[in-house]
Amino acid sequence: MATDRDVMQALTLRRMAHRDLEAVLENETRSYAFPWTRGVFADCLQSGYECWVVESGAQLLGHGILSVAADEAHLLNLCVRRDRQGEGHGRALALHLLARARARGAQSIFLEVRPTNRVARALYRSLGFVSIGRRAGYYPAERGHEDAEVLALALDDAPQSSTG
Repeated sequence: MATDRDVMQALTLRRMAHRDLEAVLENETRSYAFPWTRGVFADCLQSGYECWVVESGAQLLGHGILSVAADEAHLLNLCVRRDRQGEGHGRALALHLLARARARGAQSIFLEVRPTNRVARALYRSLGFVSIGRRAGYYPAERGHEDAEVLALALDDAPQSSTG
């Protein structure tokens, strides 16, 4: 079984650039029924959010967006290509973003996740996130809206990445 360190050694994590937006949008669109738009990603880049991509060779495997303000961070988006899920890339990217939040002085990190997204919920729980509430009607859904589960993690309790 591959360790976090093995997966990280096979990957490149780097800051997202405008030139990545086509591949990011392709991943996002293939992964989510209600994907973020190019404009949202461009705004995140322009606003100075922590925007990262994970790649193997020339293939962009995933992306993540982190906002940090004062001593709190918010994981806004984490996405891995559907055909490369289950290989540890999402975990590697999440660990990197936790390290970035820590480096920027955040003490805690929050995120919203669809209760129906079992894979993401399992990843976040394995990293130590705990449920702290729900946001009613947060996500668009095929029929109306879906609630979001709000998760939080004290960064002192968060696992450390082998690169962070």
